Amino acid sequence: MNTHETDHAQASAAAEDTSIELTVVIPCLDEADTIGICVTKAVETMAALGVAGEVVVADNGSSDGSQSIATQAGARVVDVPTRGYGAALMFGIGEARGKFVIM
Repeated sequence: MNTHETDHAQASAAAEDTSIELTVVIPCLDEADTIGICVTKAVETMAALGVAGEVVVADNGSSDGSQSIATQAGARVVDVPTRGYGAALMFGIGEARGKFVIM
């Protein structure tokens, strides 16, 4: 990729990021039974309200397939290196692309 292509790719990524109005952050640790429902409700609600948004699932080391379920439901999953609910929330907020964040 040449310099022009790299600049264009970075500009496109920045434009995508600024178009996201809301990020819903959901901390997760072995939530296979409920994560799909939560992500689906968030995605559907934003769509119904016409809100440009994303769902970020901040995963704290799940071993029950939560990550895959969340991705299939429409979330972007980020792996949180530090254990704990607060750490997951803070990391997820740090990964948010939206102008506003709710948890």
